[in-house]
Amino acid sequence: MTHRRQFVQAAFGSALLAGLGTRFASAQTNGQVKIIYGFPAGSSGDIVARRIAERFAGSPYTTNAAIVENKAGAGGRIALDALKGAAPDGATLALSPFSATSIYPHVYKKLSYDPVKDFVPVSIAAVMHHGLAVGPMVPAEVKTVKDFVAWAAANPQLANYGSPAAGSTPHFIGALLGLNHKVDLKHIPYRGSVPGVTDLVGGQIAAMVTPSGDFLANHRAGKLRILATSGAKRSPFLPDVPSFAEQGFPEFTVEEWFGFYAPAGTPPAIVAQANAAINTALKDKALIDGLGVVGLIAQGSTPQEMARSQRAEFERWGPLVKQIGFTGDS
Repeated sequence: MTHRRQFVQAAFGSALLAGLGTRFASAQTNGQVKIIYGFPAGSSGDIVARRIAERFAGSPYTTNAAIVENKAGAGGRIALDALKGAAPDGATLALSPFSATSIYPHVYKKLSYDPVKDFVPVSIAAVMHHGLAVGPMVPAEVKTVKDFVAWAAANPQLANYGSPAAGSTPHFIGALLGLNHKVDLKHIPYRGSVPGVTDLVGGQIAAMVTPSGDFLANHRAGKLRILATSGAKRSPFLPDVPSFAEQGFPEFTVEEWFGFYAPAGTPPAIVAQANAAINTALKDKALIDGLGVVGLIAQGSTPQEMARSQRAEFERWGPLVKQIGFTGDS
């Protein structure tokens, strides 16, 4: 395991140096910048992409607002495949949750992209807390995570939960909840949060784990109940909902980020310009408030900080994925 960790750290370091260490002349990307996002329109990450895309216009990075292209499916892998094949000229970025670059390498034996060699980190954009919510299939007296575990144990034929994708962070939160408490929770993967939340509200599934922002509107309308959120502290957008840790489940403390990537080989000057444009956009109060509506915390980074976080999450999730026993061929 030590040798593997050293290899991974070396790989991340060399990739970062390759992406950022070569000297290129600074040049504005004057053409149309495209942001690829691997989940459906209307989801929380899609809103991040669109809010930031609007604010690229007139920056040192590009003269125009960026366009967003949704390439939904395969838990975000289709979008990253598209980024891998894009020209490294700054005209194409992808927005991705860290699960696609830090968790999927443990899940898929034949992952079609190398998250270290094929991409250059540009900037983290937003942080999200995941939530566990139940719908009308679950009785109103189920109000806590412990209540849900007890109900699921007593109703095995109904004990299921949805997630936005197989192999995603929400999938594994639910899987670990069932595994750690010896409850057989059947996993139902969706193509993003929106269709899963629709089925949850409609009583087609019992529960769902997904970014908590995707529950907000229905939670406030009383159509579903969020039992817990995954942040180290309560979500500022759901102060009435205790965290998993508060309820005695600290192992589910997860704060996942959405981050921007460029194709490997993108000139460091262009990466720096894209990073500056993203971080400038994230200081805009209207953008901060807009992300808050869907439960996201605006948060930028340097490319180096993003790479370090990606590596740390890779190392954290490896043993957990092994414990769950899930593979892409499952």
